[in-house]
Amino acid sequence: MRITADTNILVRITVLDDRDQARVAAELLQTAEAIAIPLSTLCEFVWVTTRAYRRAPADVARTIVALAGSPGVETDRPAVEAGLAMLAAGGDFADGVIAFDGRRLGGDVFASFDKKALELVAASGGAVYLPGSAED
Repeated sequence: MRITADTNILVRITVLDDRDQARVAAELLQTAEAIAIPLSTLCEFVWVTTRAYRRAPADVARTIVALAGSPGVETDRPAVEAGLAMLAAGGDFADGVIAFDGRRLGGDVFASFDKKALELVAASGGAVYLPGSAED
């Protein structure tokens, strides 16, 4: 079976908060012919594990690296790397993915009201814009 993994599958095998579901999720991932992990799943995964389960960002990043490197797993690796870089810099994984994907889609400037995200995108060499700033 070729599956698309939802966030709750990844969360169960990571946090083990429901032993039965964790066992079933692990079996599913071990027996799947291929596992597609969409970026939206990974963005949710980071949010849930760091916010709801209070996991350290570095631990969550290691989990993502291990998942993405597993045989049979398909994901957007360049976007994942951008998200992991943002997470390692103290930002949000999703902001890194959004900035990367936006550039890939033709967006020259990352626009946000999130000043920390703007700072981190700028530090990585991206152009940024704060709507409503003096530059308007």
